[in-house]
Amino acid sequence: MREHSTVDFDRRNAIRMVSSVWTTSLFLNVPVRSESPKFRNPLRFGLITDLHYADKAAAGSRHYRDTLSKLNEAIEAFARLDPPLRFAVEIGDFIDAAESVEAERKYLSTVDSFFRKLCDDRHYVLGNHCVGTLTSDEFLGDVGQRSSFYSFDRDGHHFVVLDACFRKDGVAYGRGNFEWSESFIPEHELRFLEEDLKSSSSDVIVFVHQRLDIEPPYGVINAAEVRKILEKSGRVRAVFQGHSHKNDHRRIGGIDYVTLVAMVEGSAPESSGYSLVTWHADGSIELQGFRRQSSYRWKE
Repeated sequence: MREHSTVDFDRRNAIRMVSSVWTTSLFLNVPVRSESPKFRNPLRFGLITDLHYADKAAAGSRHYRDTLSKLNEAIEAFARLDPPLRFAVEIGDFIDAAESVEAERKYLSTVDSFFRKLCDDRHYVLGNHCVGTLTSDEFLGDVGQRSSFYSFDRDGHHFVVLDACFRKDGVAYGRGNFEWSESFIPEHELRFLEEDLKSSSSDVIVFVHQRLDIEPPYGVINAAEVRKILEKSGRVRAVFQGHSHKNDHRRIGGIDYVTLVAMVEGSAPESSGYSLVTWHADGSIELQGFRRQSSYRWKE
């Protein structure tokens, strides 16, 4: 399905896009000193998505085993930051399908042992592959996260993690009881989102695996309803998402929707992608992309 960007380039919200690909001298481009270590201002956090780790041979463009070396590169790059990352988020499809629950939990344990080196403050967004073999309770229990959707605050900023791994009838994904092209955010989660945004006095960034800026199969079925809630709050600055494995950016209703490249695509080390996001003191947000990940910067 051909998709077209609908980015709004109005003056006030002009966005400078940088399509550089970080294939050489990665570490030379990583910022090494923040302006205010005490308040971590600007706030920096790391993003990775669609790792699809599995101990199995490559299939098509997906190099499952290479994920570990790609993730290790990100760990080494971010380790050079001073101060370190405030937090890190994996935006879904952390693992790929296994033939048994036991094997899948082993995949999860292996890749999470690497992710834990990246940052102490970690957040896990559920993707459809995370719960293709496992249940959400099994996945979340193994990584030590209490809920699949929630919010948190860091350094005066508000962040929301959403879970679109539901069928249209409201049943949660688990044990392969779904079609990957049918993702949905159920009523109880919409109410949580609406109330959470009402209670926040800070600007907001949202993380979700399936996309909120396009229609199915890669977009959430009720994405328009979710966007309406986000826009109504007047607080949401950006949504970071994955699922379609490619760079994309769209501006809808004053909110920037940034889709990140998949780490699993292609062989290591050149074909990978991860991101460093900086929320500057002046309100601008900068995404520095590594390897195949594009870079962006936009202002309020």
